Amino acid sequence: YAEKIADIVQNLAARTQTTPGENTHPLLQARPIKNMAVIMITADKGLAGALNTNVIRRTTRFILDEANAPSKLIAVGRKGRDFMLRYGRPMIAEFINVSDRPAIADIYPIARVATEEYLSGRADAVYIIYTDFINTLLQRPKVYQLLPVDVSQSDEEHLRPGENRPRASSASKVDYIYEPSAGEVLAQLVPRYIEALIYQALLEHVASEQSARMVAMRNATQSAKDMISDLTLAYNKLRQANITREIIEVSSGASALTG
Repeated sequence: YAEKIADIVQNLAARTQTTPGENTHPLLQARPIKNMAVIMITADKGLAGALNTNVIRRTTRFILDEANAPSKLIAVGRKGRDFMLRYGRPMIAEFINVSDRPAIADIYPIARVATEEYLSGRADAVYIIYTDFINTLLQRPKVYQLLPVDVSQSDEEHLRPGENRPRASSASKVDYIYEPSAGEVLAQLVPRYIEALIYQALLEHVASEQSARMVAMRNATQSAKDMISDLTLAYNKLRQANITREIIEVSSGASALTG
């Protein structure tokens, strides 16, 4: 769905740019970056290995080293929010207790805050940082630009920067007829596109969190079993040593009495 809506947004944006009288959508208009907003997605709970730490570390590096402007945070998840507040990072909004099975309606407030920050001029760019699910044993923090919408890239290229991904399919180049106009359809579609990107990022995070927690708990269980085995062996050795010592004491006492 996210890939197809990206294709349509690209087609519509190209149409409005070449059609006289059509205005570019405000969420597609880039401007000099003086302030930034960063959506950081972490978990509400721990016991998920290095999942939260990796996202927080990636966000901190992005804010301090890579961003060329002052940044404020939109925190999704308790762990990231608590860390950033502890170190005095400016916060725009926070969203905690997100469901483990999020619905599209759960991200509407996040999308609304992000778009309002951009449209009001309080942020000239909005980035999102989340954990991308690769496989059960591998999850990587990802950063991509949410606003302004870059219609020159497909959704897959947004979500996995640095990897070679196919461009938009030839189907996106079909000369569709839009009613009532391409500009009006684009105005309705771009907010849905933003919501789809945030929703996909949230789903990637949830999958990564569950996988990381499963691996962490499996490792913790194995560590507990190894500790129990070592402690049992140490206990048996000490018990045997005590029994041997008591036998020696009894034998020595009996020998002394006999002598």
